[in-house]
Amino acid sequence: MSRRLDIELTSTREDGTWTWRAAGAKVPKGVLESTLLPTSSKVGDVLKIEADFDIDGITVLSVVQQREKGQKATLLQLISDKPFVGVTEKLSKKSRDDKPRRGNQGPRTDRPARDDSKKISQPERTARPERTARPERADRPERRSFTPPPPEIPKRPIAKRLKPKRVHRSAVLESLPSEQRSVAERALAGGLRAVREAIKTQNVRLAKDGKPEIKADGLISMAQDILPKLRVAEWLDKADAAKSEIELLDLRDLRAVVASGEDPMVLRDETTRALASELKAALKVRQEQEMVQWIDDIKAALEVSRVVRALKLSGEPPKAGVLFPAELGSRIAKATIESLSGDAGADRWIAVLEALAFSPIRAAVKPAVAPEVVTDALRETVKRLAPLLPQIALLFAIEVLPGAQAPRPLRPARPARTVRPKRDPKPKPVILDALVPVEVPIDAAVIAVEVEVPVEVTADVAVPSVSEQV
Repeated sequence: MSRRLDIELTSTREDGTWTWRAAGAKVPKGVLESTLLPTSSKVGDVLKIEADFDIDGITVLSVVQQREKGQKATLLQLISDKPFVGVTEKLSKKSRDDKPRRGNQGPRTDRPARDDSKKISQPERTARPERTARPERADRPERRSFTPPPPEIPKRPIAKRLKPKRVHRSAVLESLPSEQRSVAERALAGGLRAVREAIKTQNVRLAKDGKPEIKADGLISMAQDILPKLRVAEWLDKADAAKSEIELLDLRDLRAVVASGEDPMVLRDETTRALASELKAALKVRQEQEMVQWIDDIKAALEVSRVVRALKLSGEPPKAGVLFPAELGSRIAKATIESLSGDAGADRWIAVLEALAFSPIRAAVKPAVAPEVVTDALRETVKRLAPLLPQIALLFAIEVLPGAQAPRPLRPARPARTVRPKRDPKPKPVILDALVPVEVPIDAAVIAVEVEVPVEVTADVAVPSVSEQV
């Protein structure tokens, strides 16, 4: 296939041929016949050729005649005796009358020229009569009345969850010999049962390999000795975290720490007993404070007619089993009955019933009539809450089956999850082979126990012999 190429003549040969190379480059290069070149060709001329490129090389077919570049246009010379003067432009200021009117109607011509001598002074401007209000049109619809939002209730600070550190736990683990740490971690994670299962799994592997099994008695007794220290250390970490956040700590976490402080292992030491007593007294004070704030929040919600808020708060006491005040309960029931009126919308009924079903005063609320408009969503809500609100289900002619299971509160809708691309399957954990039992000194024996580590590799652990444990 032929294509064109710019070449430069480099030299002549005795046989009448010329050597060439690509213009401005060393390659490609070749030889061409002198008959293809113009008679006035010389070394260094740049020509355009049409060549054929194949396996044997480049064969020049012909020289392309280039067009001569046209001459530039001749410029006319202006001959004049006058000196050259540049063109200048000066814009005049526009007046108000020159501004176009609305609708592109051009400048106004019907208005007389402006007379600056007749300017109105400042006192005369203020003496102008006030504009009268525009009368309302009869056909204009009445404006909708704006209903201000209910006032906000003062919010309490959000309770903090317990986040213990591992200071005491790490200190106990570091104090143990390296061969006992894996057993201690397994005992702390799942108790003695986890240690037995780990030994059983290791013995099954050893039996398949034809190796002697591990005796579990020594390891179990070791775990029994270490476990109390670890449990006390773990409780101390929780107690220190609870003490540092005692004012804003969630009551559920504080109760859990106080309840675990009743463990006999914790009460053995004088220091832990004093700390447990301090947390117990702090829990009692916090419960009394939370009860007072709980009652105040319910009253504040009723004062601003936020019935749904008051119903939800009544079902969330700070302490389980607390008797709800009768006077406050009657106030909430009265406000709830007023909200469940016949002219109330279906959405209002649904919101009130969802909060009422899990309130301690639900049996005292008995609306007189059903709503005027009953939607499918309202009927489904009443049907679901019928075991807790049988008196309201009767208004909608819904039968409550005996022994029907009570529903649970609705959870807030979660945001839609974005679909992520699938990743490669997680590689299976690699378990190192158990060490072959060998003869060791009297005070040590080597056993293998599988322990979960961050890289999912279970390593063999050496522990003292049974004779040393006894």
